[in-house]
This record gives sequence, structure tokens and C-alpha cells, in this order.
Amino acid sequence: MSTTIPRPSTPASSPASSATAPDDDRGSSWWRVMCLTGVDYFSTLGYQPGIAALAAGLLSPLATVVLVLLTLLGALPVYRRVAEESPHGEGSIAMLERLMGFWKGKLFVLVLLGFAATDFVITMTLSAADATAHLVENPNLESVLHGHELGITIVLLALLGGVFLRGFREAIGVAVVLVGTYLSLNLVVIAVSTWQIIRDPSVVGDWTSALTEQHGSPVMMVAVALLVFPKLALGMSGFETGVAVMPLVRGDASDTEAAPRGRVRETKKLLTVAALTMSGFLVSSSFVTTLLIPAAEFEDGGEANGRALAYLAHAHLGNAFGTTYDAATIAILWFAGASAMAGLLNLIPRYLPRYGMAPTWTRATRPLVLVLTGTAFLITWLFDADVDAQAGAYATGVLMLFTSAGVAVTLAARRAGQRAWATAFAAITAVFAYTTAVNVWERPDGIRIGACFIAAIVAVSLLSRLRRAFELRVTNVELDATSQVFVRDCARRTIRLVAHESGHRGAAEYAAKVEQVRRDLDLPTDPDIVFVEVVVSDPSDFESRLLVRGEVLHGRHRVMTVESSSVANALAALLLHVRDVSGVVPHIHIDWTEGNPVKQMLRFLLFGNGEVAPVTREVLRRAEPDVAKRPRVHAG
Repeated sequence: MSTTIPRPSTPASSPASSATAPDDDRGSSWWRVMCLTGVDYFSTLGYQPGIAALAAGLLSPLATVVLVLLTLLGALPVYRRVAEESPHGEGSIAMLERLMGFWKGKLFVLVLLGFAATDFVITMTLSAADATAHLVENPNLESVLHGHELGITIVLLALLGGVFLRGFREAIGVAVVLVGTYLSLNLVVIAVSTWQIIRDPSVVGDWTSALTEQHGSPVMMVAVALLVFPKLALGMSGFETGVAVMPLVRGDASDTEAAPRGRVRETKKLLTVAALTMSGFLVSSSFVTTLLIPAAEFEDGGEANGRALAYLAHAHLGNAFGTTYDAATIAILWFAGASAMAGLLNLIPRYLPRYGMAPTWTRATRPLVLVLTGTAFLITWLFDADVDAQAGAYATGVLMLFTSAGVAVTLAARRAGQRAWATAFAAITAVFAYTTAVNVWERPDGIRIGACFIAAIVAVSLLSRLRRAFELRVTNVELDATSQVFVRDCARRTIRLVAHESGHRGAAEYAAKVEQVRRDLDLPTDPDIVFVEVVVSDPSDFESRLLVRGEVLHGRHRVMTVESSSVANALAALLLHVRDVSGVVPHIHIDWTEGNPVKQMLRFLLFGNGEVAPVTREVLRRAEPDVAKRPRVHAG
């Protein structure tokens, strides 16, 4: 016998869900879903070569090779393991949540959500800013749009928010067209640029001579590349998104919810092909842009700033092709913002409402879209829609998630007894940590933005948890057969429940409690009562499901035992359930708690116990406004 507690409603078809609707009930082919993640991952080609040239100069190709090695030998193995451990798209954050319990786990998740928000929001703002750069620097539009970069970026973000307010469908189909077109155009640009280098090999000689003059020996070049490659880390984005979209990947017909082996295999294929494809484009694009574009053009105000490959497209393939390339780049960058928005709309409701750390309206999509769009406006204004200025914040968010994923898979391998894998993952995590530290040291804007997101999330979360502390917080109550017998038996008379501490289960304790209730209520004989014992499991949890187990102790005392994150909320939910299934308003007797009331309230908020009697009554008052139907609470 069970009762489902009503929950706040969620729109039947939200933009987040429709944005990622699979082709059929079993999902889409891995390569089609790869295109959905690719609008984030592959679109970084729009600005990555220019940022790499600014960060590493002539060493950009060598530093990019180091980045690619870290991608293929570090990020790829880590996220293939994440796909195994979280086949339903929860990602590394959920892995760490499972490994770390209680409040420390929740706080750690909030910190990671702050960096995830940094990653996704900066993806939106950086992509929109770079789309603006491609639009403004187009020879046909430069004279008209130049100087209006901030306004254009705001308009692009507003359009993005507007699309999600109306609903966003058929995202996978659009992504396939965009990614296919964009990668094909990039392939043409890089091939033609490579042919230009082959026709004029002197540019290679000039480059190697300049390298030798600046850095000396090859050993020194490699050393410097190892030092500067963290500045290129934003070229590694896309792995977290790749895992998040796992539920959209079509697996095998034999897959089950508990063991979707086919989906895991196909997702690993998705991650591998995406990483190999992007690695090829990163190395080749950094090579041709470094050799063919004058260094001054990468600087702020230069024609290649934020659009290096577009510069080559116009220079070597003409205005018509260059304009086509600009249009494709603008489209995929704008769509990358849509991918990031969809990621946040799926990520935030997955954690914060479940923790009780978000207002109930965050379950609805449209208010959340407005908040995220407003945040994107603010970030764009703070950075003045500058692509280079936002690169540090973007890289910080990406690298923090990589580091957390490395920690998660290391711990998972260690718990599974896989020492060799644990050692390998620990080494990869150390490299991620180094890369993150260097990035934060040299570009502190990223950690500042991340800290602002974390502070905002923690503040809103704690205030929401306090505000919602007196909600019922129970999704479902289920009585076992013995408990049902207790309720049916007592329903013929007054149903009297007595809250009792689970650690005191001796016959004398139960007898003394019966005598106390008879005396406090001035009853002529011992009352017919049922003891209720609540065992606090994880007080940091917010919502829980109550499974009530009944037993008879010492031959005569009936006891119902439940596990919950809060004693008072569990008692209130049980009382309402007993009323509903029996048709009788029950009574409960609860002892007053000795001690400072402020301390007792803090105990309730942090540890789930504290001052039980008044809190139980307050939870009941809010859950049942009709006094006549409200269960009675007696304190003594």
C-alpha cells in the first residue's frame, strides 16, 4: 500500500527535452549524436587557431600537438571510463556524488556545478562573440557593422533565448547539416592552404628559422610548448557534453536500463571519432594559420583575430567562398550556444531541485531560460564581447570538469581493484591539475568568473534549502503488510502513534513510554498505540521515499520503522498517509526536545533531527491547510 506525494508540475514538452529528442524510442545513430556534441566541440575551430597563435606564437603547432596528445591519451580514456560508469548521461559530477556522501558531497557537487555553469555559459557568450567577429569582419559588412560588436552579440544571445522560450526541435537533424557543412568547408580551407605552403616551401623555412632564432634547440622548443599549451585548453571542450547526450545514442535491442552495453559501446565510438577528427583539424589548422598569417593580424583589431581560418578562406578562395565560410561559422557558433543552453537546462534541474537547493520554478524551463540568458548578457557586457578575453574563463571551466572527471575515474578504478588503471588515471589527473593551475595562474579571470558562479549557486541553494525545509519532502510512502495490519487494527478506534528513538528498544523503554502517554493524555487505561521510529540516513538529502516496516517487539509492542533524511518530515508524511488509507485522522505523541531552541533548529536543518514536535506540526500545517483533516500532534 503506497501513496505518491504530489510534486510541482513540469511542462510536458520543454525546450530542453525537445532539443534532444531522439529519432525514435531507441535513440539515434552514434554519428548523428556526435554532430550534436560537435556543434560545441568542432565549432571551436572558429576561434581556436587564432587564440593558439596569440598564446604560443610560432610554437602554436607544437603546442597544439601537445594538446592533442593530452586529448587522445588523457581526456579520451577518462571519458570512455565515465561513459561506462554513468551510462544514463549523469557524467563525472554524478560519479563523484555517489562516491562522496552527506553534506560534503552536496557542497562538492555545487562547486562542480559552478564550473560547469562557467563552461556552458561562456560557451554561449564566447560562441556568440566569435559569431559576431565573423559577421563584422566580413568584407561585405565591415563598414556597416564595425563598432557594434557588443550590441550584435547581445542580439544573438537574445535570439538564442527566444528560440528556447518557444521550443527547440529537431536539433540532431540541424546539427548533422551544420557539422557536415562546416567540417567540409574547413577541410577545403586547410587543403588549399596546405597546397599554398607546398607551392611556396620558403614559408616553412622562414618559420623554422624564426623558431630557432627565438627558442634555440628543439629541446627548448618542446619545453616551452609544454609550458604554454595550457593556454590552448579550450580546444578540448566537448567531452562532458558527449557523455551528457548518452541517452540519445541508439544501443542494442538487448540493452536494458540497468545494463545498456550497446549504448556504452556506441558512445565510446562517438567520443573516439570526435576526438580523432578534432585532433586532425586542430593540428592542421594551427600549422597553416601560423605559417600563412602575419603575426600582427592575430592581435586585437587584426583581421585574423578570432577568425584565423576565415581569414585564409577569404585570402585564398575569394570573397564568395569566404562569405559562405563566414555564414557556416556563424551558424555553428550560434548553434553551439544552443547546445550549451540545452546542457544547462538538463544539468541544473537534475541536481538542485532534488537537493531542495533551488526554487520550485527551476523545474520549469522558461524561467530558467530567462535567468541563463540574463546571465549571458551580463558576462558579454563585462567582457565587452571580446573573444580573447573570455578564453581564460572558458578554459578554466573545461579544465575543472576534466580534473573532476579524472578524480572520479581514478576513485572508481581503485574501488574496483584495478590498480593499473587507477595509477594511469591518477597520472592523467595530475596533468589535468597542472594544466588547470597554469591556466588559472596566467588567466585568473576564469577562476574569478567560476567563483562568482559558485558563490551564486551556493547562496541560492542554501537559501532555497532553508526556505523549503518545512515542505513535506517525501515523494512516496509505502507500508509493508505488517504495518498495514497495524493501521487497519487501530482505525477501529483512535489511531495513536508515538515517536520513539530507534536506539532505545528495550522492553522497559517501551513500557515507560506507554505509561507516559497514558498519564499525559489522562487516559484511564494503557492506550492502544503504535511506535514510530525514524532512522536518519543522509540528512543532506532533500526528497526521499518512505518504506515503512512493521514488527512486534517483546511480544506486545507494535513498531513501525522508516529511514529518512529528516525525522519531522518523515513523521508528517506518514501521518498524512495513514489518514488517507484509513479515513481516520491520526494522533501522534512526541516528546519535547531539551536544549537551546536555536541549536535544535540548526540540528534539524543540518542533521535531520532537533526539535521534532513543533517542526512536525509546521510541516503538517503547510501540507494540509484544512484543520479538520490535519493530523493531531501532542507534545509532552
